[in-house]
Amino acid sequence: MRLIFLWIFLGCVALLGYAQYLQHVENLPPCPLCVAQRLAYWMLGLTALVTFLHNPQVIGRRIYGFFMTVFAWTGAVVAFRQSWLIRYPESFECGISPEEALLNALPFARWWPGMFEANGDCTDVDWEFLSLAIPDWSLLALAGFGLLSISILLARTPR
Repeated sequence: MRLIFLWIFLGCVALLGYAQYLQHVENLPPCPLCVAQRLAYWMLGLTALVTFLHNPQVIGRRIYGFFMTVFAWTGAVVAFRQSWLIRYPESFECGISPEEALLNALPFARWWPGMFEANGDCTDVDWEFLSLAIPDWSLLALAGFGLLSISILLARTPR
């Protein structure tokens, strides 16, 4: 069971690292919804790391599993919203928006603007793989992490 936490942490680190690559090497600026997904990956990954290092008993694992489930599914909902916007851009404007102003005013956007500053448009599709855009892949990853988190939450005995 403990290795699941390590794999979730490493998966989040890998995905956040790839996001940095896309932003700084491929010049794809993150939009407000991308930044919100990055926050979900950070919270999920840090919770998984703390759980791995703490190695709690059943009750502690369930508490951590609950928070990981909340972070993963919250990020998945944001990714789903962005995927929806890509397909139906007329349903919402996401350029210079209140979300962007709010996210860019938060302390972590000033501390690490390369990770958390939102400058892109949520409906731009500049990258695809197997005909799925970045938020589609993010939705799949976060849903996978969410299912793993639910299995941790519902596990009866330590494995």
